[in-house]
Amino acid sequence: MALCLKRRYKLGIILILTVLVFSFGYYTLFYQKEIRIYNPTDLNPELVDSSLRRIESGHKVSDFHLINQNGKTITQDDYKGKIYVTDFFFTRCPSICPVMANNMVKLQQRFLENDDVMLLSLSVTPEMDSVPVLQSYAEKYNAQDSKWNIATGDKDHIYELARKSYFAVNDVSDGLLQDFIHTPNFVLVDTEKQIRGIYDGTKHDEIERLIVDIEILLRLQNAM
Repeated sequence: MALCLKRRYKLGIILILTVLVFSFGYYTLFYQKEIRIYNPTDLNPELVDSSLRRIESGHKVSDFHLINQNGKTITQDDYKGKIYVTDFFFTRCPSICPVMANNMVKLQQRFLENDDVMLLSLSVTPEMDSVPVLQSYAEKYNAQDSKWNIATGDKDHIYELARKSYFAVNDVSDGLLQDFIHTPNFVLVDTEKQIRGIYDGTKHDEIERLIVDIEILLRLQNAM
């Protein structure tokens, strides 16, 4: 009888310790993990406009003025108070863009019911990606109007955003379709317009890391 009680006592202690370990791990993952703020000096200088390469702090993405897949004008006001993910693409891209778009679909599905998370895709070939073309592209990937803007606009403005705000294109030409080359990067932006993460939008493990970081930002936001 005494031996049985001792075993139960030991099992109880093990169970309590296991719960504590898992609880601590959960707390560490979702509350203690540092979601850094990215500034120009933290990034590959090839992606950063030369005028910004020495900036070490205080970077925020600029306001924008774009046209989405429905012909609607969208600005930073549409993303005010939102956590969002940005990427750059073009509809005729035969290589990485379909993979990136499918991973944007995954993000859309994951956060479809959360109004605090949005997506923004910007075409780097606005002369080819007209509103009707973007609308067909949006329909292909079932982009939800309230969640995912697939946008075009003035080419110089998009270039400025790419080089001076989101740091997601190289300052080179491929000599074919593009005057500048977009990366596969997904850029995570917080409610204060700060860059909080950069992820390879073609890789499953990077998308999983991005999802975790979005959830951390959401918990931090809700805790404030």
